[in-house]
Amino acid sequence: MRNKTENKKLTNAGMLGYFLKGSVHLFVLCITASMIMTFLTTVIPQIIKFTIDNVIDDQPVSGLVGTIAGAFGGVERIRDDIWLIALAIMTIAAAMLICRYCSLYFNRRANETLMRRMRNELFSHIQRLPLSWQLENNTGDIIQRCTSDADNISNFVSQQLFTLVRITMLLTLSLVFMFLTDVKLAAIATAFIPVIIGYSLVYFVRVSKRFKECDEQEGVLSTIAQENLTGVRVVRAFGKERYERDKFEKQNTYYTSLWVKLLKKMALFWVSSDFIAGIQLLFIIVIGTVFCVNGGMTAGDLVAFISYNTMMIGPVRELGRIISNLSKANVALTRIGQVMNAEEEVYGINEGKISGDIVFDNVSFEYLADKPVLRGVSFTVPQGTTLGIIGGTGSGKSTVAALMDGLYAPTGGKITIGGRDINDISPATLRNNIGLVLQEGYVYSRTVGENIALAAADGSMENVKRAASVACVDEAIESFANGYDTVVGERGVTLSGGQKQRVAIARTIIRDLPYMIFDDSLSAVDSDTDAKIRAHLKTECEGTTTVIIAHRLTTVMHADNIIVLDNGEIAESGTHAELMAKDGIYKRIYDLQMDLPDELKEEARHG
Repeated sequence: MRNKTENKKLTNAGMLGYFLKGSVHLFVLCITASMIMTFLTTVIPQIIKFTIDNVIDDQPVSGLVGTIAGAFGGVERIRDDIWLIALAIMTIAAAMLICRYCSLYFNRRANETLMRRMRNELFSHIQRLPLSWQLENNTGDIIQRCTSDADNISNFVSQQLFTLVRITMLLTLSLVFMFLTDVKLAAIATAFIPVIIGYSLVYFVRVSKRFKECDEQEGVLSTIAQENLTGVRVVRAFGKERYERDKFEKQNTYYTSLWVKLLKKMALFWVSSDFIAGIQLLFIIVIGTVFCVNGGMTAGDLVAFISYNTMMIGPVRELGRIISNLSKANVALTRIGQVMNAEEEVYGINEGKISGDIVFDNVSFEYLADKPVLRGVSFTVPQGTTLGIIGGTGSGKSTVAALMDGLYAPTGGKITIGGRDINDISPATLRNNIGLVLQEGYVYSRTVGENIALAAADGSMENVKRAASVACVDEAIESFANGYDTVVGERGVTLSGGQKQRVAIARTIIRDLPYMIFDDSLSAVDSDTDAKIRAHLKTECEGTTTVIIAHRLTTVMHADNIIVLDNGEIAESGTHAELMAKDGIYKRIYDLQMDLPDELKEEARHG
């Protein structure tokens, strides 16, 4: 996890430097091998020039070239054994091949190391972000930042940035050798550089918007596919296969058309830039030939000059693309920076078991400013008792559960457990003492047994089966072909809604916690199973402080105390008998729900 001081934000450059830890030395080795290869590339034209002017044309040789020729026995020896030149070029080519291999190898290792660090750090950091941040940000957008944006950064560093270093050295060496060969011809060749760079830069800046649009539409296409595959049962149930197919095809056609238009522009750019480069080369050949005829330069000089010019033009054309990609990488870094600079939840350490009453003292809460969800809510849950909470949709029931588990902090009033303000208890301590079972029993793509033992300190099969028995899901599991080793599909697609809820309940029960909150987590089970689970909980989890949130009265009517939430406030509270005597909201809900099957009425009468 990133070690940073509180509220300290990293710049894009700082963020890149942070991600590069562990891979810098690999990139340095990659660049070093590339620089050696680039230098060797510029040596070959000098060998060709020496061969033409000094070996074939018999011009005098001096300086460094003469010293090197002397090491091979002099020009006469080389002229007699011309194969030495071929051997020298082959040796240099072999050295370049080795350097290229090393460059690619270290580059790929560095790139994978960078990607691994980015993925690990992003995932770890997101796990530590508060629930409020998770709800404020779209899941698809978060995934996009962790995948596409991370890829953009990795590709820029390993390809564009690496290429930029190589291009810079190649340009420098090429220009140095060109000016050493002939200043006038080098000046003419250099005059075309600003034109080519400027044209490339303008083009890529203009098409960068097209690239962005293509990326966005790819995200739309992926979202359509993801939603369709995730909700495949709904699609089949409503017979919307053709509609979904047509929607996907329409978006796919639009996305493809954007790329076709972009590729046409790219083809136009490369053809036109090839034309400009061809004109530049034509000027160099014509003027260079004139210089040769007039004795201003030798044939070897011209051949070497043309070779260096060819080496220079390609990289110059790439500069515009690299500068354009720099802006794309900067955007990606900014988007990832928004995630990494989000303040982590201070998780703290687990202080061990806690005990005592849960007290809400005039608690208020709002997700959005001036839109309160809870208003002055006060109640007490004595240790070891059961509290039932009912209310209409949007009355604040789930918010109460989230506040108890420390997922949010109250905006007014305070919550205490055993006399301690919940804000003074670390989240690690709270979540190792409070089990929260949500209405949607999320099940992972693994075996049923592994799902139940997910967070258990002792995930032995004996404990798994005990928890499953308390949650009344043991018989269903044992009816599966592989029992507890049965692998459930994505999001528990092979389980029914009630089975997923009971697996989630078992996953909480196995932890043997002093506090348990059931947030409408019995809604998908029938009334008989509901009653059995509550009976098992009372027997097996004796002494546990339990909060049961439900819409069905039969689920909460046996609780030691029941509160009725209405528009964020406690409208009524008391036992089932007391609330029935008040003839208020609870009584009206009871009368409505009792106009139901006889088994529910019978259970209610014995409440």
